[in-house]
Amino acid sequence: MVRRPSSRSILPLLAAALLAGCAASAQRATAPAAATTTIADATPAHDLLNATLWMQASAEYAAATTQVFRQACDALPEAVANAEWSALPAGEQGKGFESLPPAVIADLDETLLDNSPYQARRVLAGGGYTPESWRAWTDEARARAVPGALEFAECAARHGVTLVYVSNRKDAGEFDATVANLRALGFPVPADAREVVLLRGDARAPAREKGERRRWVAGRYRVVQLMGDNLGDFLDGVDATPAEREAMVLPYAAWWGRRWFMLPNPSYGSWEDVLAIDCATPGDRAACKRAALRTE
Repeated sequence: MVRRPSSRSILPLLAAALLAGCAASAQRATAPAAATTTIADATPAHDLLNATLWMQASAEYAAATTQVFRQACDALPEAVANAEWSALPAGEQGKGFESLPPAVIADLDETLLDNSPYQARRVLAGGGYTPESWRAWTDEARARAVPGALEFAECAARHGVTLVYVSNRKDAGEFDATVANLRALGFPVPADAREVVLLRGDARAPAREKGERRRWVAGRYRVVQLMGDNLGDFLDGVDATPAEREAMVLPYAAWWGRRWFMLPNPSYGSWEDVLAIDCATPGDRAACKRAALRTE
């Protein structure tokens, strides 16, 4: 006959078991937090981490860019059919443009060409942009097309519209690799690439801002659309205060989605530069940007 333990003898055993279980649960609950804290402490924050991952890993980025390019394609028939239609800001198209062939002026980096692998390399290296690392990247001529960009290029060709590339890549040293990259992806570039590729420092229009190059294009084409990822792709003088930039755009507010098409770029741009215009060091720039945050 087996003797059953009394209730008094069981109670201490149950209490001990419960205490042991609670201790084990507490260890399991706190262990991941401790590990996470250790990893976070060992890995410095980088301004471009989330922005670069969003461009590379999210379905949302490809959806946003594809949407912009499809909307631009849908707007082309009206723009081509209307001889008085121009997408250039005041003073840039000039007179007598109505009989000129139609063209779209498009920026390259983060508009047609995806440089997020370069940004990823800088994140992993723990550094920011440098002219040397950027030149090494462009020399590779391996940027991918932004989602939807090649489809838009095909759409423009169907409507008899020339795609003109106006970029702030440097004409001296980056021209050949840039043309090779565009051709390798399938973007239309004629035998004489300089007919449609205008980089910063081009002898025909050497100004840093793009207005002079847009005017050069306007002497040969009726510009029906502008495409970019930066306000400077549409207007000159954007190195101003945020309030002044907003005021500059107001006269053209109705042009977004019809004549002007902005691609998302969370990584860099003049919007960031103007927030830290008086801050020299990376630490100062970060403080200036934090000071610009709105909490209400």
